[in-house]
Amino acid sequence: MNSETQIDTHLGSHWDHVYSRCAQEKLGWYESDVRPTLALIANTEISKDDRILIAGAGCTPLVDHFLSQGFKNVIATDISRVALNKLKSRFDEKIEVIEDDLTQPVKLNNMAPVRLWIDRAVLHFFTDKNDQDAYFELINRKVIINGFVLLAEYNLNGATTCSGLAVQRYDAKMLGAKLGNNFKLVRCFNYPFISPSGAVRPFIYTLFKKSLDENKLSH
Repeated sequence: MNSETQIDTHLGSHWDHVYSRCAQEKLGWYESDVRPTLALIANTEISKDDRILIAGAGCTPLVDHFLSQGFKNVIATDISRVALNKLKSRFDEKIEVIEDDLTQPVKLNNMAPVRLWIDRAVLHFFTDKNDQDAYFELINRKVIINGFVLLAEYNLNGATTCSGLAVQRYDAKMLGAKLGNNFKLVRCFNYPFISPSGAVRPFIYTLFKKSLDENKLSH
């Protein structure tokens, strides 16, 4: 089967439509101020050569930040081809882009491991347990020992829907349980994100460090 057919075309079409009909700055989750994310990244001590994956990247200005700071191995993945094309038009060949489904990965399975995995406002769209399990299994395989996972999702007081889709809300304990015992919480905080429309959207920002290999935990 061709790898392209593995992607959830219905979900891909949904996000293609979202990114096509609305300017990125007006998208409900668009984070023009990336300081909350950078506050967590400051605890990672990553180097300019470390591999960094931005999951569900969309049109995030985080890419601008990393490139302006001289980071050399930034990877952006998204299920939306439209979003990735917008990123590529901004940055030409300066970043690697991977069009794939985080819950049914194909290309991502062949990706080299990363030191930092960043997910802002992606995981909470995975409301099915099987999708959640597949996503966290991918994280466990693709984040190196002493690597980091940054998860910023709707907290328990956050919205119940976004962009016409239901969402799963989290706290730090729930996220830690999903990641497993090989990840330890480094820092977390609640944050009242203000959407472009002016609405308050409560988020939980978390940073975890991978300290053990999951395959060794059973021995």
